[in-house]
Amino acid sequence: MAMSKGHILIIDDEDQLRKLLSRLLALEGYTLHEAGNVRSALKILEKEEIQVILSDVKLPDGNGVELVHQLRIRYPEIETIVLTAYGNIADGVQAIKNGAFDYITKGDDNNRILPLVSKAMDKAHLQFRIRDLEKKIGGKYNFGSILGESPEIQAAIALAEKVAPSDMTVLLLGETGAGKEVFAQAIHQGSHRRQQPFVAVNCSAFGREILESELFGHVAGAFTGAVKDKKGFFEEARGGTIFLDEIGEMAIELQAKMLRVLETQEFYKVGETRPTKTDVRIIAATNRQLEQEIATGHFRSDLYYRLSAFQISLPSLNERRKDIPLLAGWFLQQIAPKMNKRISGMTPAFLQALQQHSWKGNIRELRNVIERAAILTDTDILDTPVLPFDFQQGTGEEASSLKLADMEKVHIIRVLAHAKGNKTRAAELMGIGLTTLYNKIKEYNISAS
Repeated sequence: MAMSKGHILIIDDEDQLRKLLSRLLALEGYTLHEAGNVRSALKILEKEEIQVILSDVKLPDGNGVELVHQLRIRYPEIETIVLTAYGNIADGVQAIKNGAFDYITKGDDNNRILPLVSKAMDKAHLQFRIRDLEKKIGGKYNFGSILGESPEIQAAIALAEKVAPSDMTVLLLGETGAGKEVFAQAIHQGSHRRQQPFVAVNCSAFGREILESELFGHVAGAFTGAVKDKKGFFEEARGGTIFLDEIGEMAIELQAKMLRVLETQEFYKVGETRPTKTDVRIIAATNRQLEQEIATGHFRSDLYYRLSAFQISLPSLNERRKDIPLLAGWFLQQIAPKMNKRISGMTPAFLQALQQHSWKGNIRELRNVIERAAILTDTDILDTPVLPFDFQQGTGEEASSLKLADMEKVHIIRVLAHAKGNKTRAAELMGIGLTTLYNKIKEYNISAS
């Protein structure tokens, strides 16, 4: 017996129409449920997991347009398509404002029913998967911010859940953009320190002297410009967790002071002769191969052994391609409403392009691509034309250089408008350098005011 493509509830007091729609949709592989009024429909919703609802506007005990609003609150994952009569567009428009997926005019839109139900079902399935995933990994340790069903990411989550309640130092390994800080925050939330501060420090963002002062603080007069005492990150994180990202970039001289903190839970402020006690959990992360850094004399072996007591390797996005549709759907669900856009999903070709891409920037790059696509699309579904040019090489008819230049100019104007003129953000969204963006603005004579 073939597996059902999903459960659909039809709410209409016309028996003949209900039966006709049920037969039509059953032939497509869906499981059908029928209700003649709102009361019966709500009883079915309590017993069955419905993904899509087709509801008439005029019902014996209610109004389909108002029902959409109630359903959106009680069952946010379900998608509703409203059936309007006599070409009453006003009802359909109001239903969409209330949260309906779309509306169909009875008798006039017969050819739209099957493709519309298919789109609504795809969106509902994605929303149910996200809901179930959040329930599965969200619970006790609050790992709900880590999305993924692939064995690789689930193995990393399982390790993080086990180490979270302890005070053990954790070393997170993985490429840039793989989600190391998200894991660090989840581990913190899963510990007894969750009510205390979580302080994240990017070690590559500071020079040696500045990083030492930022980590440990300083006393007035310790160096030129130190006019008053300053607390460091280790003091700010007292009782909580400090996350040292890109620890492989830390200067070798400073590594000795880090080792002392790990061994004694105390440190010296810059310019002070008395140690300061601390109580923090340390989570470190790097995208470097620390064993190689040790061999070249750039990283202390004793610090490495203290940091790596519990290692978690995070898979790159290229190693967990199964998760790309889920992650892309999640980002789209977060981004589209902020742009006041109703984007119902992504075409198979769009998803295929995502899964075939080499993700050097990992999850961070994927989010930027989805945000960029949402900015550019003029339709309710993301398709390949709104992907960056490098996704589309060899996938369509060759365009003339003039047409390509025109497309690029329009694209830059749209992204700049979305970024409210912030060129750094616009360049990031487009995946190009800031200098390249300035050159393109000059080349196309774009007003960047």
